[in-house]
Amino acid sequence: MRLLVTGGSGFLGSHVAERAKNAGHQVVCLVRKTSDTRFLKELGVELVEGAVDGPLDGRLGGLDAVVHCAGLIKARSLAEFERVHRDGTVNLATSVLAQSPALKRFVHVSTAGVMGVGVEGKAHRESDPPNPVTPYSASKLSGERALLELQSRVPIVVLRPPAIYGPRDDEILAFFQMVRRTRMAFRLGGSMKTMSLIYAADCADACLRAVEAEVPSGSTYFLDDGQSYSFETMAQAIADAYGQRLWATPNIPTPIVHAAAAGSELFGKVTNKVMIFTREKLPELLMQHFKVDSTRARAELGWSPSVTFEEGARITAAWYRKEGWD
Repeated sequence: MRLLVTGGSGFLGSHVAERAKNAGHQVVCLVRKTSDTRFLKELGVELVEGAVDGPLDGRLGGLDAVVHCAGLIKARSLAEFERVHRDGTVNLATSVLAQSPALKRFVHVSTAGVMGVGVEGKAHRESDPPNPVTPYSASKLSGERALLELQSRVPIVVLRPPAIYGPRDDEILAFFQMVRRTRMAFRLGGSMKTMSLIYAADCADACLRAVEAEVPSGSTYFLDDGQSYSFETMAQAIADAYGQRLWATPNIPTPIVHAAAAGSELFGKVTNKVMIFTREKLPELLMQHFKVDSTRARAELGWSPSVTFEEGARITAAWYRKEGWD
Protein backbone atom coordinates (compact mmCIF):
# COMPACT_ATOMS: atom_id res chain seq x y z
CA MET A 1 0.00 0.00 0.00
CA ARG A 2 1.27 3.49 -0.86
CA LEU A 3 0.45 5.53 2.22
CA LEU A 4 0.77 9.29 2.69
CA VAL A 5 1.46 10.50 6.24
CA THR A 6 1.20 14.20 7.05
CA GLY A 7 2.97 15.49 10.14
CA GLY A 8 5.58 12.75 9.76
CA SER A 9 8.31 14.98 11.16
CA GLY A 10 6.16 15.53 14.25
CA PHE A 11 5.41 13.30 17.21
CA LEU A 12 2.42 11.11 16.28
CA GLY A 13 3.16 11.25 12.55
CA SER A 14 6.64 9.82 13.12
CA HIS A 15 5.13 6.85 14.96
CA VAL A 16 2.58 6.28 12.19
CA ALA A 17 5.33 6.41 9.55
CA GLU A 18 7.53 4.04 11.56
CA ARG A 19 4.74 1.54 12.16
CA ALA A 20 3.60 1.65 8.52
CA LYS A 21 7.14 1.22 7.22
CA ASN A 22 7.74 -1.75 9.51
CA ALA A 23 4.48 -3.27 8.26
CA GLY A 24 5.84 -3.22 4.70
CA HIS A 25 3.90 -0.27 3.32
CA GLN A 26 5.38 2.27 0.93
CA VAL A 27 5.36 5.39 3.08
CA VAL A 28 5.34 8.94 1.74
CA CYS A 29 5.65 11.84 4.17
CA LEU A 30 4.54 15.36 3.33
CA VAL A 31 7.03 17.69 5.04
CA ARG A 32 7.69 21.39 5.10
CA LYS A 33 11.01 22.73 3.84
CA THR A 34 11.95 23.68 7.41
CA SER A 35 10.99 20.32 8.98
CA ASP A 36 13.52 18.21 10.86
CA THR A 37 13.50 15.06 8.71
CA ARG A 38 16.48 13.21 10.19
CA PHE A 39 14.35 10.44 11.71
CA LEU A 40 12.33 10.00 8.52
CA LYS A 41 15.48 9.79 6.40
CA GLU A 42 16.87 7.12 8.73
CA LEU A 43 13.56 5.31 8.44
CA GLY A 44 13.89 5.31 4.66
CA VAL A 45 10.54 6.80 3.72
CA GLU A 46 9.86 8.95 0.67
CA LEU A 47 9.75 12.68 1.40
CA VAL A 48 7.56 15.12 -0.51
CA GLU A 49 8.00 18.81 0.21
CA GLY A 50 4.83 20.76 0.81
CA ALA A 51 2.27 21.91 3.36
CA VAL A 52 -1.38 21.03 3.82
CA ASP A 53 -2.34 24.70 3.53
CA GLY A 54 -0.25 25.25 0.40
CA PRO A 55 -0.28 24.14 -3.26
CA LEU A 56 -0.06 20.35 -3.64
CA ASP A 57 -0.53 19.89 -7.39
CA GLY A 58 1.41 17.00 -8.89
CA ARG A 59 2.70 15.65 -5.57
CA LEU A 60 -0.01 13.29 -4.37
CA GLY A 61 -0.57 10.80 -7.20
CA GLY A 62 -0.76 7.02 -6.84
CA LEU A 63 -1.84 6.99 -3.20
CA ASP A 64 -3.90 4.21 -1.66
CA ALA A 65 -4.50 5.90 1.72
CA VAL A 66 -3.76 8.98 3.80
CA VAL A 67 -3.19 9.37 7.54
CA HIS A 68 -3.48 13.08 8.29
CA CYS A 69 -1.63 13.94 11.53
CA ALA A 70 -0.32 17.41 10.69
CA GLY A 71 -1.50 20.35 12.72
CA LEU A 72 -0.61 23.31 14.91
CA ILE A 73 -0.25 23.03 18.68
CA LYS A 74 -0.06 26.78 19.16
CA ALA A 75 -1.19 29.83 17.19
CA ARG A 76 -1.90 33.51 17.69
CA SER A 77 -5.61 33.26 16.89
CA LEU A 78 -8.52 30.98 16.04
CA ALA A 79 -8.20 32.09 12.42
CA GLU A 80 -4.58 30.89 12.33
CA PHE A 81 -5.57 27.52 13.78
CA GLU A 82 -8.43 27.17 11.27
CA ARG A 83 -6.19 28.03 8.33
CA VAL A 84 -4.40 24.75 8.98
CA HIS A 85 -6.92 22.54 10.79
CA ARG A 86 -9.96 23.37 8.65
CA ASP A 87 -8.81 24.92 5.37
CA GLY A 88 -5.61 22.87 5.19
CA THR A 89 -7.47 19.63 5.81
CA VAL A 90 -9.97 20.35 3.04
CA ASN A 91 -7.15 21.43 0.72
CA LEU A 92 -5.33 18.17 1.38
CA ALA A 93 -8.42 16.03 0.87
CA THR A 94 -9.47 17.68 -2.37
CA SER A 95 -5.91 17.62 -3.72
CA VAL A 96 -5.58 13.91 -2.94
CA LEU A 97 -8.97 13.18 -4.49
CA ALA A 98 -7.96 14.96 -7.69
CA GLN A 99 -4.63 13.16 -8.00
CA SER A 100 -5.47 9.75 -6.47
CA PRO A 101 -9.16 9.16 -7.33
CA ALA A 102 -8.98 5.50 -6.28
CA LEU A 103 -8.05 6.41 -2.70
CA LYS A 104 -9.24 3.70 -0.29
CA ARG A 105 -9.14 5.66 2.97
CA PHE A 106 -8.48 9.11 4.42
CA VAL A 107 -7.81 8.89 8.18
CA HIS A 108 -8.10 12.25 9.90
CA VAL A 109 -6.55 12.56 13.37
CA SER A 110 -8.56 15.11 15.33
CA THR A 111 -8.65 15.41 19.13
CA ALA A 112 -10.88 14.23 21.96
CA GLY A 113 -10.67 17.83 23.16
CA VAL A 114 -13.54 18.72 20.81
CA MET A 115 -15.82 17.43 23.60
CA GLY A 116 -14.85 20.12 26.11
CA VAL A 117 -15.06 19.76 29.87
CA GLY A 118 -15.76 16.29 31.24
CA VAL A 119 -18.00 15.22 34.11
CA GLU A 120 -16.96 12.99 36.98
CA GLY A 121 -17.98 9.38 36.43
CA LYS A 122 -18.98 9.88 32.78
CA ALA A 123 -16.96 9.09 29.68
CA HIS A 124 -17.43 10.95 26.40
CA ARG A 125 -18.95 8.82 23.63
CA GLU A 126 -19.28 9.41 19.90
CA SER A 127 -23.01 10.15 20.25
CA ASP A 128 -22.40 13.04 22.67
CA PRO A 129 -22.48 16.61 21.26
CA PRO A 130 -19.06 18.33 21.00
CA ASN A 131 -18.44 21.46 23.05
CA PRO A 132 -14.84 22.67 22.54
CA VAL A 133 -13.54 25.20 25.06
CA THR A 134 -10.28 26.35 23.42
CA PRO A 135 -9.47 27.81 19.98
CA TYR A 136 -7.31 24.76 19.22
CA SER A 137 -10.12 22.28 19.85
CA ALA A 138 -12.70 24.50 18.17
CA SER A 139 -10.55 24.58 15.03
CA LYS A 140 -10.12 20.79 15.12
CA LEU A 141 -13.91 20.41 15.25
CA SER A 142 -14.22 22.82 12.32
CA GLY A 143 -11.75 20.63 10.45
CA GLU A 144 -13.78 17.50 11.19
CA ARG A 145 -17.01 19.08 10.00
CA ALA A 146 -15.53 20.58 6.85
CA LEU A 147 -13.89 17.27 5.94
CA LEU A 148 -17.06 15.26 6.57
CA GLU A 149 -18.85 17.37 3.96
CA LEU A 150 -16.70 15.39 1.48
CA GLN A 151 -17.51 11.96 2.91
CA SER A 152 -19.52 10.89 -0.13
CA ARG A 153 -16.45 11.53 -2.31
CA VAL A 154 -13.59 10.62 0.06
CA PRO A 155 -13.69 7.48 2.30
CA ILE A 156 -13.10 9.17 5.68
CA VAL A 157 -12.45 7.95 9.21
CA VAL A 158 -12.03 10.49 12.02
CA LEU A 159 -10.03 9.54 15.12
CA ARG A 160 -10.20 11.50 18.37
CA PRO A 161 -7.32 10.63 20.70
CA PRO A 162 -6.90 12.26 24.12
CA ALA A 163 -3.41 13.26 25.32
CA ILE A 164 -0.78 11.20 23.47
CA TYR A 165 2.61 10.46 25.01
CA GLY A 166 5.67 8.33 24.34
CA PRO A 167 9.21 8.49 22.93
CA ARG A 168 9.92 11.60 20.83
CA ASP A 169 7.20 13.61 22.61
CA ASP A 170 8.50 17.05 23.59
CA GLU A 171 5.21 18.18 25.16
CA ILE A 172 4.97 15.78 28.14
CA LEU A 173 8.75 15.99 28.50
CA ALA A 174 8.44 18.87 31.00
CA PHE A 175 6.34 16.64 33.30
CA PHE A 176 9.03 13.94 33.25
CA GLN A 177 11.77 16.52 33.82
CA MET A 178 9.91 18.05 36.75
CA VAL A 179 9.49 14.72 38.52
CA ARG A 180 13.04 13.54 37.88
CA ARG A 181 14.73 16.79 38.87
CA THR A 182 12.59 17.85 41.86
CA ARG A 183 10.92 14.58 42.94
CA MET A 184 7.73 16.63 43.05
CA ALA A 185 4.89 17.25 40.62
CA PHE A 186 3.01 20.55 40.68
CA ARG A 187 -0.68 20.27 39.76
CA LEU A 188 -2.47 23.22 38.15
CA GLY A 189 -5.37 24.05 40.46
CA GLY A 190 -7.60 21.03 41.02
CA SER A 191 -7.03 19.60 37.54
CA MET A 192 -6.49 16.05 36.34
CA LYS A 193 -8.48 14.04 38.87
CA THR A 194 -9.48 11.61 36.13
CA MET A 195 -8.21 11.61 32.58
CA SER A 196 -7.70 9.40 29.54
CA LEU A 197 -4.37 8.83 27.82
CA ILE A 198 -3.02 6.92 24.83
CA TYR A 199 0.50 5.67 24.15
CA ALA A 200 1.85 6.87 20.80
CA ALA A 201 2.50 3.44 19.29
CA ASP A 202 -1.02 2.31 20.22
CA CYS A 203 -2.46 5.47 18.65
CA ALA A 204 -0.41 4.85 15.50
CA ASP A 205 -1.73 1.31 15.39
CA ALA A 206 -5.30 2.66 15.53
CA CYS A 207 -4.50 4.91 12.56
CA LEU A 208 -3.40 1.94 10.47
CA ARG A 209 -6.35 -0.17 11.62
CA ALA A 210 -8.62 2.65 10.48
CA VAL A 211 -6.97 2.55 7.05
CA GLU A 212 -7.80 -1.13 6.63
CA ALA A 213 -11.13 -1.51 8.48
CA GLU A 214 -14.31 -1.97 6.46
CA VAL A 215 -16.32 0.83 8.07
CA PRO A 216 -18.59 3.47 6.51
CA SER A 217 -17.14 6.76 5.35
CA GLY A 218 -17.59 9.37 8.06
CA SER A 219 -17.11 6.97 10.97
CA THR A 220 -15.72 8.69 14.07
CA TYR A 221 -13.94 7.04 17.00
CA PHE A 222 -12.48 7.95 20.37
CA LEU A 223 -9.19 6.33 21.38
CA ASP A 224 -7.71 5.64 24.80
CA ASP A 225 -5.92 2.84 26.65
CA GLY A 226 -9.02 1.89 28.65
CA GLN A 227 -7.76 3.22 31.97
CA SER A 228 -8.46 6.36 33.99
CA TYR A 229 -5.55 8.27 35.52
CA SER A 230 -5.17 10.92 38.18
CA PHE A 231 -2.36 13.45 38.41
CA GLU A 232 -0.94 11.56 41.39
CA THR A 233 -0.92 8.17 39.65
CA MET A 234 0.82 9.68 36.62
CA ALA A 235 3.43 11.43 38.75
CA GLN A 236 4.05 8.25 40.74
CA ALA A 237 4.44 6.21 37.55
CA ILE A 238 7.05 8.65 36.26
CA ALA A 239 8.93 8.59 39.58
CA ASP A 240 8.86 4.78 39.52
CA ALA A 241 10.18 4.84 35.95
CA TYR A 242 13.23 6.76 37.17
CA GLY A 243 13.60 4.62 40.29
CA GLN A 244 12.89 7.61 42.51
CA ARG A 245 10.69 8.40 45.46
CA LEU A 246 7.97 10.97 44.79
CA TRP A 247 7.98 13.45 47.65
CA ALA A 248 4.82 15.51 46.98
CA THR A 249 2.22 16.68 44.44
CA PRO A 250 1.38 20.22 45.61
CA ASN A 251 -1.32 22.31 43.96
CA ILE A 252 -0.60 25.67 42.33
CA PRO A 253 -3.64 27.84 43.21
CA THR A 254 -5.83 28.67 40.23
CA PRO A 255 -5.38 32.49 40.54
CA ILE A 256 -1.61 32.01 40.27
CA VAL A 257 -2.09 29.81 37.20
CA HIS A 258 -4.17 32.55 35.55
CA ALA A 259 -1.54 35.17 36.42
CA ALA A 260 1.23 32.97 35.01
CA ALA A 261 -0.72 32.46 31.77
CA ALA A 262 -1.19 36.22 31.44
CA GLY A 263 2.54 36.66 32.00
CA SER A 264 3.26 34.09 29.31
CA GLU A 265 1.06 36.00 26.87
CA LEU A 266 2.85 39.26 27.69
CA PHE A 267 6.22 37.60 27.13
CA GLY A 268 4.97 36.35 23.75
CA LYS A 269 3.93 39.86 22.72
CA VAL A 270 7.22 41.40 23.78
CA THR A 271 9.33 38.76 22.04
CA ASN A 272 6.94 38.20 19.10
CA LYS A 273 6.73 34.50 19.93
CA VAL A 274 3.69 32.23 19.76
CA MET A 275 3.07 30.84 23.25
CA ILE A 276 1.32 27.58 24.05
CA PHE A 277 0.59 28.52 27.68
CA THR A 278 -2.14 31.17 27.46
CA ARG A 279 -5.38 32.02 29.23
CA GLU A 280 -7.31 30.63 26.26
CA LYS A 281 -5.69 27.24 26.91
CA LEU A 282 -6.60 27.16 30.62
CA PRO A 283 -10.10 25.66 30.29
CA GLU A 284 -8.41 22.45 29.12
CA LEU A 285 -5.39 22.64 31.41
CA LEU A 286 -7.61 23.14 34.47
CA MET A 287 -10.11 20.37 33.69
CA GLN A 288 -10.76 18.09 36.64
CA HIS A 289 -12.27 15.24 34.64
CA PHE A 290 -11.81 14.13 31.05
CA LYS A 291 -12.53 10.53 30.11
CA VAL A 292 -13.44 8.98 26.75
CA ASP A 293 -14.89 5.59 25.86
CA SER A 294 -13.03 3.76 23.08
CA THR A 295 -15.30 0.69 23.06
CA ARG A 296 -16.53 1.42 19.55
CA ALA A 297 -13.01 1.78 18.12
CA ARG A 298 -12.00 -1.55 19.64
CA ALA A 299 -15.02 -3.33 18.22
CA GLU A 300 -15.23 -1.79 14.74
CA LEU A 301 -11.54 -1.23 13.97
CA GLY A 302 -10.33 -4.50 15.48
CA TRP A 303 -7.98 -2.43 17.60
CA SER A 304 -6.60 -3.35 21.00
CA PRO A 305 -4.22 -0.94 22.81
CA SER A 306 -1.61 -2.75 24.87
CA VAL A 307 0.35 -0.13 26.84
CA THR A 308 -0.87 1.45 30.10
CA PHE A 309 0.73 4.61 31.46
CA GLU A 310 2.79 2.68 34.00
CA GLU A 311 4.53 0.72 31.23
CA GLY A 312 4.54 3.63 28.81
CA ALA A 313 6.17 5.91 31.38
CA ARG A 314 9.00 3.39 31.82
CA ILE A 315 9.57 3.17 28.07
CA THR A 316 9.36 6.93 27.61
CA ALA A 317 11.65 7.74 30.54
CA ALA A 318 14.24 5.24 29.25
CA TRP A 319 14.08 6.87 25.80
CA TYR A 320 14.42 10.40 27.23
CA ARG A 321 17.43 9.31 29.27
CA LYS A 322 19.08 7.49 26.34
CA GLU A 323 18.64 10.50 24.05
CA GLY A 324 19.69 13.01 26.74
CA TRP A 325 16.37 14.83 26.67
CA ASP A 326 15.73 14.89 30.41
